[in-house]
Amino acid sequence: MALPSTDEPVWRYSRVDELDLARFAPVAVASTTLEGAGLEGDQAAKITLVDGHLVELVMSETARAAGLTIRSLASSDDAADASVLAAVHGGNVDVFSALNGAHAHDPVLISVRAGGSVPGPVVVVDWVTAAGALVAPRLVVQAAADAELTVVHWQGSDDVEALVTSVVDLDLDRASRVRFCSVQDRGASVWQVATISARVMNDANVEISQVGLGGEYARARVNCDLVGRGSSGTLNAAYFGTGHQTLDFRTFQDHIAPDTTSNLLFKGVVDDASRSIYTGNIRIEPDARRSNAFQTNRNLKLSEQAWAESVPNLEIENNDVHCSHASTVGPVDEEQRFYLESRGVPPDVGERLIVAGFFQEVLATLPDQGVIDRVTDAIARRLVPEPVAS
Repeated sequence: MALPSTDEPVWRYSRVDELDLARFAPVAVASTTLEGAGLEGDQAAKITLVDGHLVELVMSETARAAGLTIRSLASSDDAADASVLAAVHGGNVDVFSALNGAHAHDPVLISVRAGGSVPGPVVVVDWVTAAGALVAPRLVVQAAADAELTVVHWQGSDDVEALVTSVVDLDLDRASRVRFCSVQDRGASVWQVATISARVMNDANVEISQVGLGGEYARARVNCDLVGRGSSGTLNAAYFGTGHQTLDFRTFQDHIAPDTTSNLLFKGVVDDASRSIYTGNIRIEPDARRSNAFQTNRNLKLSEQAWAESVPNLEIENNDVHCSHASTVGPVDEEQRFYLESRGVPPDVGERLIVAGFFQEVLATLPDQGVIDRVTDAIARRLVPEPVAS
């Protein structure tokens, strides 16, 4: 398969033409384990992946009793396991998902039985350590009928140059509820092309939250397929670009069944010479009558050199629906800045307060207080200017 072209609408504005795949190779074994093994706080389970390899799996007895099961699909010859990997993601979306299929050493299945409600989050620590690595983490989350589960996916790395092709599948059976939160804080030399796909059946609800902070070029595609009648999906994201990095988001809200609802809110800040890209599409299929679909993207520019693209789209093939989309790109509101300055708040402090408040609407939706606190601290650090050397 060839690399995609920026002439394709879904790759427009991207930097895919700068990528040289020959510079990266799969890592046969994990080079190290990570410190801090074991469960923390109210975690239901903890999974640690290093360079795409499963190196740690611990689970609380409470979560096990609630119906949580976690296992690697790496060495399985079971046809049922093969169907699990193909159920949601289906055929390859592009060459990057094909690379993931070829090089995913330890696909991890996280499942909860019918009626099970898992207390606390399942935390996946996904770390990259090897320079020049092609890393292919793969997660499959299955929620049986009327089950409930929260998964937090932490993505980080050492200071290395690497390519990550991450794939996550969320498979929700009837009336189940899944909250999935991805925090991407890779190193400054990492390229990541990620795909998150959700299949949502009757009366089920999925919440997909993303935080984009790291990477040289970090792209995330989200496919939310509302397959069952009465299903719903909520997509939220907060992202903050600095330096010369590019943060790229593509979303697809596909209403296939009637009486379905989706709501998207993405908020981003770009500073220095960074770039952000958002293109989203709401599609209402012919049979998806009485659908409700909403899409909002807001962006703040903190410097003249920063740039944000925002392209929301609608495809509607049924006239009995409620749909809207909206986007904004602009600097910090001068009236807000003046209001704070008039009350004695210094300009730099005022800007930090405005940006922190701008993100609050999204951060409040994250599924775990520990995640909220760490992301809030990371954003605050980006708003404090670097000290000038004497």
